[in-house]
Amino acid sequence: MEGRALIPLSLAHKNLKPFVDKHLGAVHFEPWSYYTPEGGLVTVGLPATVIPKICEVWIDADRANVLGPRQKLIAAKADILLRGFAQIGIIALIDEATGFQDQRPQLALARILEQYVAKEYRKWTRTFPLEYTKELCRLRGVPFPTVPPYRLPQYFGHLTNDLIYGRLAPGVLAELRRKNPTIAPGHRKHKHFQWLTDNIGDPRLREHLWKVIGIMQVFTEWEPFYEALERILPRFSKRPLLAILEKDDTTELISGSNES
Repeated sequence: MEGRALIPLSLAHKNLKPFVDKHLGAVHFEPWSYYTPEGGLVTVGLPATVIPKICEVWIDADRANVLGPRQKLIAAKADILLRGFAQIGIIALIDEATGFQDQRPQLALARILEQYVAKEYRKWTRTFPLEYTKELCRLRGVPFPTVPPYRLPQYFGHLTNDLIYGRLAPGVLAELRRKNPTIAPGHRKHKHFQWLTDNIGDPRLREHLWKVIGIMQVFTEWEPFYEALERILPRFSKRPLLAILEKDDTTELISGSNES
């Protein structure tokens, strides 16, 4: 491979060389630098257009019966990837020709909100455990109220929007604010969690709450806690919305970490 950078180690097998020369003979394997959504610089990426060619290397080698048992597993995965690329490409081309690509994010977002936010509010039941309030008070240096009327600083509501509702799924906090508007400064008719769906929204909220509480318990000061939370359970407003929605499912949203 004179005149070009070394090929990736994953392709540096003697039995792959004829197929690497066939599909990647004119490719320069110089890593591309790019930024992650969190802002970190990564310098080990390759152009996306190279990935299908790498898949073709493995598939052709498998068809030629030159792969070992473990390599055959890689070839099978390469075949799955290449089929997926073809399907996504066809969908993207049709969307672009019809103008539908401009509507996909809105439709996908509507689907998420339908799963998370209920059409009507639910009966009030305790959802936020006392541990959350105690830890929030401790980290903010606020005495935990032990006698009626158990008043907390009004800004705690803004903190909860950020720590909890703003990290459930794209658009959820904005939709909750729309369905449950303020009726007086600092007051709403219902609790936000009363508008979450029973099957997805409420379970996801409870799961997220305990994750946040667990992170809280590790720290003694607010700033280190918040930095860790941003890293472990980032707000969806800091991630490309379209990239999330393009997955065409909500698996990550139901199990993983919006805008406050």
